[in-house]
Amino acid sequence: MSSDFSPAFIDFEASSLDLIASYPIEVGICMPDGALHSWLIQPHVLWQDWSESAETIHGISRQRLVQEGMPVSEVAQQLNELLPEQVFCDAWTFDSFWLHRLFRAAGEVPAFQLESISMLLD
Repeated sequence: MSSDFSPAFIDFEASSLDLIASYPIEVGICMPDGALHSWLIQPHVLWQDWSESAETIHGISRQRLVQEGMPVSEVAQQLNELLPEQVFCDAWTFDSFWLHRLFRAAGEVPAFQLESISMLLD
């Protein structure tokens, strides 16, 4: 990668760390210019998993998500509008799972590819 390359980053908070039942509850992005964006995600009707210990860590209640969260379709649309074609994350296994779960629930396809931050490291 060239030294003038400025990557975009994405990070998810989730209902738990269960890679079968968990779902994204918040997503944040850092754009190449340093601009930050984040969204609380309203749980899809099929998303029921919840971990009290995870809530203790991230500090977001399910009730808050229901009241303040954005619908999955709006979050997916905004991610597709804002992000460049390549985006990096620090926990690819988890983040790719939650990204897929978000976009599947929205009936959308990501317009970007998710890569591990390790791709940026020498």
